[in-house]
Amino acid sequence: MREIVKTDRAPRAVGPYSQAIKSRGLVWVSGQIGTAPETGTLVTGEIEDETRQVLRNVAAVLEAAGSGLERVVRATVWLTDMEHYERVNRVYAESFGAAAPARVCIEVSRLPRGARVEIDAVAEVD
Repeated sequence: MREIVKTDRAPRAVGPYSQAIKSRGLVWVSGQIGTAPETGTLVTGEIEDETRQVLRNVAAVLEAAGSGLERVVRATVWLTDMEHYERVNRVYAESFGAAAPARVCIEVSRLPRGARVEIDAVAEVD
């Protein structure tokens, strides 16, 4: 069975997609950027601040699905500048620690709304 996941604690989808889909014991979280759900604006400043907001958004969607960051099995990190790799990794490690999920990190030319980092995730869910 396929279930759409939606929460006001994360930014609404800016296109024809769902924040997440639950199916067969997994939740597939769409890519999240550093938009603050309260204001609808992208967090500016240091890449660490933007990354923290991205991870808060991912966590909010996971929680709405009945999961959490500790249950993520796979993530993809999209960066517009690989020079930010180490700084993003430090923030990422704050959220995932030693039990970090499998991951891919890819540099891309652009992300929606001028974001510098985007993260999607797949997690276990009951």
